[in-house]
Amino acid sequence: MQTTARSSASAPSSPLPRSAPPPPHVAFPALRRRDLLLLPAALSLPLAPPAAAPAPAAARGLFRMPPQRLANRYFLVRAGESVYEGQGLLRTNPVAKTSVDSGLSPVGLRQTARAALELQRLGACEDDCWIWPSITQRAYQAAEIIAAANGVNRSRIVPEYSFLDARGLGAFEGKSLDALPEVYASDNISPDMKPPPISDGTPNESVADVFVRVTQLMSILETQYSGETVVIVSPDSDNLSILQAGLIGLDLRRHSSLFFKPGEVRPVDPSSIPEYKQPASTVFKCTNPPSCK
Repeated sequence: MQTTARSSASAPSSPLPRSAPPPPHVAFPALRRRDLLLLPAALSLPLAPPAAAPAPAAARGLFRMPPQRLANRYFLVRAGESVYEGQGLLRTNPVAKTSVDSGLSPVGLRQTARAALELQRLGACEDDCWIWPSITQRAYQAAEIIAAANGVNRSRIVPEYSFLDARGLGAFEGKSLDALPEVYASDNISPDMKPPPISDGTPNESVADVFVRVTQLMSILETQYSGETVVIVSPDSDNLSILQAGLIGLDLRRHSSLFFKPGEVRPVDPSSIPEYKQPASTVFKCTNPPSCK
């Protein structure tokens, strides 16, 4: 027993396993996003071929008259006769533009119905269309008649609150329609001549003033739509005759030669739009008024 105990006491103890030393800490340099982007080039790795340059956008730029091209198809419509016009009176004060007497007369209703059928015959709204009337009572009534006759949803009637107001005729307000030739005689002298002013708030607009308005309207339409059909409904002739003169490059003083009768429909013919040039009305000076041929 003692011998066994001694031998076990004198036997060497087995050594304990030692843990491996930790690996040395390797410090990686901080990489920026730019370094990662440049890494393939540094490693001479082949990169994907560059993508083809996109085609330049067909930007329309600032709208000007005559336009270089039109992005949409247009129909110009003068609303039928108003109650005021039926009485032989000129009413252009915008305060009265939503009054009942600015609405369509019985004759004007028939004229507008014929205009709606003419648009139908021309196929203006076969593939749907947008109708842009002045907020003036007769123009908006005409828009509703046009929409109903051509199967256009009323949600596609877009009222215009200022750019299509009837031309303000100043001191001619309340006078007979027979005074219009006097207005147009002044227009023939210069597009900048204004009718005499009046103190009741009726604007006295020159042809140039109206030209600015209808150009702004066309700029909106050409920016907002592309490949659409737009029916423009005006309460008077001057908005439309001045617009058409601008589109075809006609001397603005001669806009009255394009006079629109109540209820008249006129499509804008793209072939009538010339290559852009400065309108003659801005470079020609009348040296012997009123003979300005």
